[in-house]
Amino acid sequence: MEWVFNTFSEYLENDFKKRIGNSNPTVADLWEAFQVLFPATSAQLLVQEPVGNTVRFKPLAFYHADEMGPLIEAPLVYLRQNFGGGKFKINFYHGMQFIATINFKPEGPEIWRELPEMETNPTVEGAGTTTGNGN
Repeated sequence: MEWVFNTFSEYLENDFKKRIGNSNPTVADLWEAFQVLFPATSAQLLVQEPVGNTVRFKPLAFYHADEMGPLIEAPLVYLRQNFGGGKFKINFYHGMQFIATINFKPEGPEIWRELPEMETNPTVEGAGTTTGNGN
């Protein structure tokens, strides 16, 4: 969970500055805010897909906080087992508010190429859990 906390740190620091007026929150302050924020977050998993002379990000899965366990515990292992190798991006949201993004690049066969693309964006349309591979 530490890597997620580190990924959220800039968002949390900015929130302290804007909402609370504290420009120097302690790590303990940030950790406490993270523990309150995280259960209300979601994540979208995308993979970089070459298209012609450019790239696009193919949406593969959407997770609510209570569904992220295996992804958070061992992201490279989870991605490799469920989606294979590639350049993955995980975008975190609080409602429709973007929090942060982080990239992972596990090695292996590109299983994700055979998986369907998500048809909707739950962060925008308010849909429930949607994953491209049935997870």
